[in-house]
Amino acid sequence: MKSLLAKKSILWFLFLFNAAVALAVGFAPVAEAVGAQGIQQVVTCAGMGAVALGAGSALWLRRARPA
Repeated sequence: MKSLLAKKSILWFLFLFNAAVALAVGFAPVAEAVGAQGIQQVVTCAGMGAVALGAGSALWLRRARPA
């Protein structure tokens, strides 16, 4: 699992997908369409946002630095 999470393409996927889902579920019409209202909507946004922030921070720390 560690070698899988070390790939940049996987980190980009985790970042973009989870950020998009967190933003989408934050809107009421989308949340109602997927059956998430109230606390379930908040927890889904927080969880997906946390994964997106983790992947984004890993990408930020692994960025190429000029010599």
